Amino acid sequence: MRNMIISLAACTLLGAAAYGREADSSAPVADNATPDGAVTLRGGSVAAGIGYTWGHGELKYRDGFHQFSIKGVSIVDVGATNYTAAGSVYNLRDLSDFAGNYVAASAGITVAGGGAAVYLKNEHGVVIKLVSTEVGLKFNLSADGVHIALKS
Repeated sequence: MRNMIISLAACTLLGAAAYGREADSSAPVADNATPDGAVTLRGGSVAAGIGYTWGHGELKYRDGFHQFSIKGVSIVDVGATNYTAAGSVYNLRDLSDFAGNYVAASAGITVAGGGAAVYLKNEHGVVIKLVSTEVGLKFNLSADGVHIALKS
């Protein structure tokens, strides 16, 4: 478990450094961009200093549905929560590009009704705009990251 957390933290920090310049922009995709897919996601998070986020979801891409898992590390975080979110996927040219290490691509934004949205971007340039559908979405990703893996 300790080695897994150290590995995830290292990936997170390297990914954050790689996308650091892009995180300063407003949104990583244009407002009128057409999504290439859609995701739904549910999971949980627990933290006491260094936290762990987990979950599972479904990607609708082209004419099919693809299951995936999500896990990650949060730093300087406290608490526990369950979350449910839905979102749009952009810059997805091939299904295999969806899997990878995602970091925050811009600051979270507040949406109507008090929900929150966050943009995540991976090493393949895929961007996910996630919007919470329940109070408690907890993607505290300014220095954190998550890994998404497609299930067979």
